[in-house]
Amino acid sequence: MVDRVFVHIGLPKTATTYLQTIVWANRERLRAQGVVVPGSERRDHLWASRTVRGEHGSGRAPQRQHTAWERIRAELAAAPGTGFVSHEFFAAASAAQAQAMVESLAPAEVHLVVTAREPLGLFAASWQESLKNGSTVAMPDYGRTVSPRPSDIWNWRTLDLRLVLERWTRAVPAQRVHVLVLDPTAPRDDVWHKLCATLDVTGEGVDLSESFPNSSMGVVQAEALRRVNTRLTGFERAYDRGVFIRSFLADERLVPMAGDRFWPEPDQVDDCRARGVAAVEHLRTGAYDVNGHLEHLLVPDQLEPRRSTTSVTDAEVAEVTVDLVATMLGDVRRLREVRATPPAPTPGLGGRARALAGRARRGVRRRVSRGARGA
Repeated sequence: MVDRVFVHIGLPKTATTYLQTIVWANRERLRAQGVVVPGSERRDHLWASRTVRGEHGSGRAPQRQHTAWERIRAELAAAPGTGFVSHEFFAAASAAQAQAMVESLAPAEVHLVVTAREPLGLFAASWQESLKNGSTVAMPDYGRTVSPRPSDIWNWRTLDLRLVLERWTRAVPAQRVHVLVLDPTAPRDDVWHKLCATLDVTGEGVDLSESFPNSSMGVVQAEALRRVNTRLTGFERAYDRGVFIRSFLADERLVPMAGDRFWPEPDQVDDCRARGVAAVEHLRTGAYDVNGHLEHLLVPDQLEPRRSTTSVTDAEVAEVTVDLVATMLGDVRRLREVRATPPAPTPGLGGRARALAGRARRGVRRRVSRGARGA
């Protein structure tokens, strides 16, 4: 059994994707330094967080989803050294669920890793992330409550650092909670080196080229996506939301358009500022291991001018949507061209096999053509 398990619980939108990409690309290097990253793929940690939080999902899900937490625990039980588990959705766990998770990892000593940033930027980024996951909630209505449900991610349940720490420190003492404060003025790899210091490994020589920022949309692009979400049907599955809404539509089509930055509504800004102060006071009165400056968790007194989401006009949304349709039409044409291009002949393929392959290709082209006409 590993001696210790470091559980990285987020918060969401605090460079978690960036860190997870690096960790999974360098699992063998970490293993050579005594850190075990269990699981066969990165999604295992997401699925494990669902099990821990009692979010069982669809009964149609593959068995590997339902057994992810069991497999992770088995791998940690069979390995020496230090374990590392990371997913930001663990932040939503209730105090009882956190306690049950810690107990299920015994006799290993559990540590928490919490990445944190100032609440205003976090709040704005999380609203966009909720849109990428299919939400239709407008910014003025976002984050008005703290959900009591561990299945809810995009609200102050996971975004308020103090609330998350209060739940989790009922299971893990503050001395074993490592808070990594994101420095907005530091190079992007600063948070990676802070994680390495926490895990007591060297980050030197690690290839960071595969890591990437989880970029934001402009305010008009975000509003366009929100309105598209109101018209979508049949995209309830996590796979559909992740592949088509988040990756294809938002990250690959709308994010590259750039656009104007924005702030939430004035009372939401005040709320973010108050939550930042409360989080800093909580950390100062506890025995937490803080790596970074607590001042970076406070919303600045003076903010640069930015747009409000309520200032977006129908004409602006229409212009973005027309550009989006033009881009997607090119996507459809390229897809049809790829499907219509016959593959290169396979050496040694017999005449009968070539004839069968040809008929199959012609069948695919006919189906694609019928589908395009039907659309």
